[in-house]
Amino acid sequence: MKIFRFKIKDGHARIGTFWKGKIIDILETDRNLSNQLFAHATDMKDFFIRADYFSRLKKFLSVLPTYEGSKIIISFSEEEITYLPPITNPEKIICMGRNFAEHAKEGGKEPPKNPMIWGKFNSAIIGHQDNIVMPKISDKVDVEIEMVVVMGKGGKHIAEDKALDHVFGYTIGNDVTARDYQYTDKQFTRAKTMDTFAPLGPWIITADELTNPQNLDLELKVNDETWQKSNTKEMIFSVAYIISYLSKSFTFKPGDLIFTGTPSGVGHYQNPPIYLKEGDKVTLTIEKIGTLENPVVKEE
Repeated sequence: MKIFRFKIKDGHARIGTFWKGKIIDILETDRNLSNQLFAHATDMKDFFIRADYFSRLKKFLSVLPTYEGSKIIISFSEEEITYLPPITNPEKIICMGRNFAEHAKEGGKEPPKNPMIWGKFNSAIIGHQDNIVMPKISDKVDVEIEMVVVMGKGGKHIAEDKALDHVFGYTIGNDVTARDYQYTDKQFTRAKTMDTFAPLGPWIITADELTNPQNLDLELKVNDETWQKSNTKEMIFSVAYIISYLSKSFTFKPGDLIFTGTPSGVGHYQNPPIYLKEGDKVTLTIEKIGTLENPVVKEE
């Protein structure tokens, strides 16, 4: 199941899913039903926090045929909506470094023996078709395709063989990076968490539909040129291992995000290096999840 946030002309944030080629406003439709399933839900994070909401989503979809064609179902075409980031307020955004051996190699680094991590700020998050803004202070803005884990059930000291049970779903993320600051600062925080440097979306594919996150093709294109192409089976540390490893230090909360690392092919390590420019379109595709697109503009 795909679940996402969107808006129409009124600007009000809504939660949606697809049904019979239409986008269904889950909460507004639910309010029209006699037996409401999501009476207390106000935000996407409610779906992560309440364990029973996942089963309720399936029940919700199962009753829709009864009301097909009626005004009870609040629906829109994709042309009528604007996608919003699937989640905007995670407690944690944890990013993995050098989790593909070929990416470590292209940067002249040895693959890490343990997961290498840093964080991003919520303020960096943007959605599908939102602008990546190249800041005035950087002329070396680069992009990285990453599969992003959306945590459902929280916890600490999670066993590796139980780790995927804690995942709500998966989305696509772009770890946008100002390479000039990544190396002059000697650490990654500023370079990787400037405004608009965490595109996410366009939706979350729920974990019941993606039971094996370790065999998915990934491709990043800038305009029509492929920069990165790989498969998640090439990850050094699996999703399950990452969750278990991190949970020894952090208590996971529903809605936490994990950027799981990027493959080789980033612009900085091409010969000669290439970076984003105004007018570019960045397209990220991950098998079984979808496609995330963002145009590139300069900061005014």
